[in-house]
Amino acid sequence: MTPLTGAQYEISGAGYRATITGLGAGLRELSYQGEPAIDGYQPDELPPGAAGELLLPWPNRVDEGRYTWGGETCQLDLSEPAAGNAIHGLTRWATWRQVSRAPDAVRLAVTLLGRSGYPFCLEIDAGYRVTAAGLEVTVTASNPGSRAAPYGVGAHPYLTAGLPQIDDCELELPAQQWLPADDRGIPAGPARDVAGTPADFRARRAIGGTRLDHALTGLARDSGGRAWARLSGGGRQVALWAGPGCGWLQVFTGDPLGPPRGRRALAVEPMTCPPNAFNSGTDVLSVAPGGSVSHSWGIQVTPDR
Repeated sequence: MTPLTGAQYEISGAGYRATITGLGAGLRELSYQGEPAIDGYQPDELPPGAAGELLLPWPNRVDEGRYTWGGETCQLDLSEPAAGNAIHGLTRWATWRQVSRAPDAVRLAVTLLGRSGYPFCLEIDAGYRVTAAGLEVTVTASNPGSRAAPYGVGAHPYLTAGLPQIDDCELELPAQQWLPADDRGIPAGPARDVAGTPADFRARRAIGGTRLDHALTGLARDSGGRAWARLSGGGRQVALWAGPGCGWLQVFTGDPLGPPRGRRALAVEPMTCPPNAFNSGTDVLSVAPGGSVSHSWGIQVTPDR
């Protein structure tokens, strides 16, 4: 029987094991030395709270599903009907095809043809591999069509350090600014300094009862251009890195999910653009005909320092 999430692509190496699904090319499981690094789900279960999904060709929300591109007003289906938004793109419920596979790596692809609300064409390739440095994911979008396409990419892993609740974990996330949002998840003003706010995790500290579902930016980066978010607890540290071009991290404490998943893990979502970017224009990419763009992110597990 075929599970709801389709084909299951397991890769492993250097103590890491990951399972990627044919449905949406999502990251269903990731473990290191037998201990989970993300809050996963079962093969015959739809991804709860967008767990592990790739978010293409936009991450997060489009206000009322409506935007203008090249002078044309486009109306997307409202995939978050209760809030009146289009959310998390168009490929997470698509069936992706295998391009290549090895014991420690797999590449999947999908062709996104034009549709109501997104009259553009994209060929999208997602490569997953594990090494001693952890999991690395690279997503490439190419435009085989005749029109420049608006584009953004994100991902939705829920990190877990192995403790029952994230309240007991510590977080370090060197972001200088956060984006306030209204009760529909739409930005309610420009990005603001995190100083003195609950979103300030520039110095490692306990999450406690902090509730977040906000985009952060102004990310400090290492010499390789990577921005790191580090979740620590139980003697382990699970770190997510966002490569060049991923200028935003959405941090979600999961409170609206309720039990048993709410606050069990922390979603740290690398994104190339913020919520409602198709309307604000902030960091939206234009993929020209014949052009392509590529972005990477990853997860690494280490002993806590």
